[in-house]
Amino acid sequence: MSETSDMPVWRGGWINRLVAKPGFQSWASRFPLTRGRARADGSALFDIVQGFVQSQVLLALVELQVFHRLTAGPLSAKDLGHALDIPVDRMQVALQAGAALGLLKRKRDGRFALARKGAALMGVPGLEAMIRHHRAFYDDLRDPVKLLRGPDETELSKFWPYVFGADVPAPEAAVYSDLMAQSQKLVAEDTLRVVSFKDVSHLLDIGGGTGAFLEAAGNAAPNMQMTLFDLPPVVPDAEARFAKAAMADRVTIVPGSFRDDSLPGGVDAISLVRVLYDHADDTVRALLAKIYEALPVGGRLIVSEPMGGGARPDRAGDVYFALYTMAMQTGRARSAGEISDLLAEAGFDRITAHKSARPFVTQVVTAVRSE
Repeated sequence: MSETSDMPVWRGGWINRLVAKPGFQSWASRFPLTRGRARADGSALFDIVQGFVQSQVLLALVELQVFHRLTAGPLSAKDLGHALDIPVDRMQVALQAGAALGLLKRKRDGRFALARKGAALMGVPGLEAMIRHHRAFYDDLRDPVKLLRGPDETELSKFWPYVFGADVPAPEAAVYSDLMAQSQKLVAEDTLRVVSFKDVSHLLDIGGGTGAFLEAAGNAAPNMQMTLFDLPPVVPDAEARFAKAAMADRVTIVPGSFRDDSLPGGVDAISLVRVLYDHADDTVRALLAKIYEALPVGGRLIVSEPMGGGARPDRAGDVYFALYTMAMQTGRARSAGEISDLLAEAGFDRITAHKSARPFVTQVVTAVRSE
């Protein structure tokens, strides 16, 4: 590329051209001043290459309930293989792989025990269900180039039909509502770490499913009234949740679609928990405009969901969630800056992006209607 071309000249490009040469890589892996970096880069690249295999090992261990079986104590490949109808030598491979990933520990006698990371997996609400449902996502990633070019239909879009505004039969709604409710507990926990509802008299949660977030918020703010607004199929399970939590007298459940119906009024705060990233920009703009009109002056909006990194690309937001929403065929993982811009466009101010303890779980942006 010449200095006179219309394209900018990247003066560091010669370094990458050098590093990309096989001969240089061979030399760098031996030379004392570069071999540490070369080996680290090689190891990191191989970790990316084998990432899919790692996730499939995890799926196999979850499907076989290996972590649960090991809670009572160490077992051998023979013990587990016989119990699970898997040849012992193949069971050994799966267990050895689990140990290599830090999910299991290999004992001196050759048996396998639960490692801290494997135990933690069981302690994360909804994580095992999420891992199981990844089968649909993996099917869409089988041909990633096809996914990038935009197929007519994806497996994941069939798993989450509500994002298109479709009428969903109750049995199907129950499947994804249960998955959302299980994983919502962590999201609620991290949201409530940075947002207080103690000064809120009435919170409206839009797209709140069966009410997992509202239940957590209601426990954090015992005097707060609440309204849940979501599609009709979730209503029975939401009613059951709030009855069990002794919150039925504090919660109003309003069935409806934010695409077509008016939002309930009389609230001073509205929450959108894992809602915006499910939808395209035009849908988000229309929803934020409705929310702005529904809130009084001084009313707050809380947006909590996984977000991209923007100018600083993020592994969770810009790899997992970006491809996941692409496979859903609607929505995208926006950065906190992009969400802030959409909020400002809708009329909100005092927009704040809060620091998240676990960005791979959720991030939070809040805003206020000032006029």
